[in-house]
Amino acid sequence: MASRGYDMTPTMYSPDGRIYQVEYAIETVKRGTLALGILSKDGVILAVEEKPRVLQTSDVTQKIFQVDYHIGVAAAGYIPDARVQVDSARFFSQGNKMTYDESVEVATVAKHLADQSHQFTQYSGVRPNGVALIIAGIDQKGESIYVTDPSGTYVQYAAIAIGAGSDDVNAFLEKHYDKEMSLDDAAALAIAAINLKAEQKDGINHVKMAKITSQEKTFEKISESDLAEYSKNSSKFSAQ
Repeated sequence: MASRGYDMTPTMYSPDGRIYQVEYAIETVKRGTLALGILSKDGVILAVEEKPRVLQTSDVTQKIFQVDYHIGVAAAGYIPDARVQVDSARFFSQGNKMTYDESVEVATVAKHLADQSHQFTQYSGVRPNGVALIIAGIDQKGESIYVTDPSGTYVQYAAIAIGAGSDDVNAFLEKHYDKEMSLDDAAALAIAAINLKAEQKDGINHVKMAKITSQEKTFEKISESDLAEYSKNSSKFSAQ
């Protein structure tokens, strides 16, 4: 075995400078279903691929969360870890409001969650979080999207995909993304990007989405009827 016991704790480096527990957690993210964040001139789109069971309630999503009125999160990987991190972000956001009497910035929440993830790479008896998060929102500085991963890294993006097949989807986004695109086009692009790798290529039953518009600055889940309208326009983003 290549790790030779160096994977027993996140506090130990291997001779070639690797932390296997962190790498295993990142591999968990790569096995999760897709999650995307896309900036537009009108706001921010969060979208995830979910594969609901036949009798599962269709209007509930397990992978998109609201942190504050102006911030949302999409997750890929081990979702129970995402719920714990989102709860922490909510407490942090409310604490910021109580202390400073102003809404927390998106970057501040991203750094807080990244710092927490990093702590789980430093102590024996714990494991790294097996989830990556897309933190998106609108604050005093405008629209922004950040991604955190199990290592504690956080990076800002204009458009990003995480989860299974994300390398190909990110290449697709690089080809079709335009910073001047409307929110409707960003939503259509998100559906096209998910369908690039999804087992189900048509319909919207496997897609969940939320938006934060520049005008309202409030997190809002997108209804199935609106998703169906966005889906009609997704064909213009060709995979060729």
